[in-house]
Amino acid sequence: MSLDISHEITDTAGELAFAPPADRHSGAGTWGLGELTELERSAQLKLMREGQLGSVHSWELVTAVDGPGTRMTIFMNGCPLRCLYCHNPDTFNMKDGKPVMAADLIKKIKRMRKVFKATGGGITISGGEVLMQRPFAENILMSAKSLGIHTCIDTSGFLGAHASDEFLENVDLVLLDVKSGSEEVYRELTGRALQPTIDFGDRLSALGKKIWIRFVLVPGYTDDPDNIEKVADIVCRWRNVVERVEVLPFHQMGTDKWESLGYDYKLKDVHPPSKEATEAARDIFRARGLTVF
Repeated sequence: MSLDISHEITDTAGELAFAPPADRHSGAGTWGLGELTELERSAQLKLMREGQLGSVHSWELVTAVDGPGTRMTIFMNGCPLRCLYCHNPDTFNMKDGKPVMAADLIKKIKRMRKVFKATGGGITISGGEVLMQRPFAENILMSAKSLGIHTCIDTSGFLGAHASDEFLENVDLVLLDVKSGSEEVYRELTGRALQPTIDFGDRLSALGKKIWIRFVLVPGYTDDPDNIEKVADIVCRWRNVVERVEVLPFHQMGTDKWESLGYDYKLKDVHPPSKEATEAARDIFRARGLTVF
């Protein structure tokens, strides 16, 4: 099954519509979030434009991952990129998610306030790509901030232009994936261009918005030292706001999902990088005075 991403990603109601989901392979699921599957299309679109309804893959509670403290990470469906190493290809399409009302999700978040306060945690909206569903994400983020909860988004930055300054006012931390420093390698890996990520990072830096960088080390693709140097050069543009760099070794945890969905997984013969190679990559960032994990 081929993946067609040639269409232009827009923020129109037509692009954001989704149908009731079929069974799918997922993580923690969306139990307890008041799913809606009987809405008429017109009603769906109205609620989505208002940020009241979103397409959600799953949520889970994690510690020391996706930001500080214990966090409720919400995985949204829909992504404009088609990363060859994606371990959640079941989030590619918005129509494959479950319709969830923002009010129900906010109630779930509100009940976790004591846990967040005790651990210095909060919520992280991930994906897929959070900015594919900007109105819904903005509603959740604004509500969380009004409750005094730390907020974070995990994004590639490709749709950074969709995030207004007002949107970003409700975001305390951005996990920004810089997938390659080479435009050619970036396009080979994702099917998209690198520059929008750089532009978004520049905006975050100018706004003083805190960033955690994520970079996946993929043998044969992103592990060339020259490419890593280029990523480090990009990250140094935002030195004033980058709190840490996470170099994540490639893994094969998503292989079964690709196969079950009928997608052509091109990295099935790629082995995870060695510990030595991973540390060598981290050293390139450390040499620039960056905090690296």
